[in-house]
Amino acid sequence: MDRGWVEYELAGMDVADVRFAVSPVNELVLSLRTFREPGRYPVHLPWLRLTEQARGALDVPLLRALTDRRLWTPDYLTPRPTSPLTRIDDELDAVARVPVERMLDDLHAIHGPTLPAVLRDEPRALRRRVTASLREYWRTCFEPWWPRMRAVLQADVVHRGQVISSAGMAAMFADLSPRVTFADGVVRVRLSTYARYRRATTGEGLTLVPTMFTRGASAPVSAAEPPMVMYGVRGAGTLWQAEPRRSPRVLADLLGAPRAGLLTTLEAPASSTELAGRLGVTTSAVNQQLRLLRDAGLLTSARHGRSVLYLRSELGDALVQGAEPAAGA
Repeated sequence: MDRGWVEYELAGMDVADVRFAVSPVNELVLSLRTFREPGRYPVHLPWLRLTEQARGALDVPLLRALTDRRLWTPDYLTPRPTSPLTRIDDELDAVARVPVERMLDDLHAIHGPTLPAVLRDEPRALRRRVTASLREYWRTCFEPWWPRMRAVLQADVVHRGQVISSAGMAAMFADLSPRVTFADGVVRVRLSTYARYRRATTGEGLTLVPTMFTRGASAPVSAAEPPMVMYGVRGAGTLWQAEPRRSPRVLADLLGAPRAGLLTTLEAPASSTELAGRLGVTTSAVNQQLRLLRDAGLLTSARHGRSVLYLRSELGDALVQGAEPAAGA
């Protein structure tokens, strides 16, 4: 149930006031929601099964206490990222330097006057424990799969940029989440908390952060926090697919099964690293096939940071659609 809202007045209608960024630590912390209610995140059940043994060796009581029964998380653990290429080590170093007074304020904001027993430590010692526990959680449960996760997040950023270019800022905001609206230069985010405030983005801009661990959208509950909206990423349903969709036989006969599979899969942007993980082959093998498809005009590509994202071209779309059997055939 929506109780509160946040409104951001964009400092002018310029696109430069809105930027996208990817945050490893945000994903790490928001994923702690699965510790409490894995059933709310069915897309990630394959990952939860893969990491079950590793999670059992972590400080689970402490990590679990970094959310509450409403699945809220402390603002200081989900800072606004500064770049699509934000590094986890930099973010965790910043978390380790957060003033203990702020850490305690944010923990009490989600738990109330009485903190869970596992959080009732000397504040500086607690800050060290939290940071160390998050580092180990990252190392064992996130780092091996982060290239695949990051590819999905970056593909979303590229898609949103294309929407802005082709249809404008309002169309991009309209597609983020039913909780987000944009009118007269004001971005409004409906929240499940009681926070209610309005502030301008002058001098700071508004950062939009895709995440795999929310089904709606959220914003900091404190007006003192930099303007940020976290929203559910597109394509999360493809994240743990073990195999690509089967391509029509006629397409496989024409291009060969590997290229036909790639062409069929690339209805949404993806990097070669993500595709290699889904296909269970090396990145170099995928890159060779992608280059051939691109040179034939069946794919387009766009560089995003250190990654190159591929997407079917109009010619590729026409080829795939023409190869699909007609209804009732």
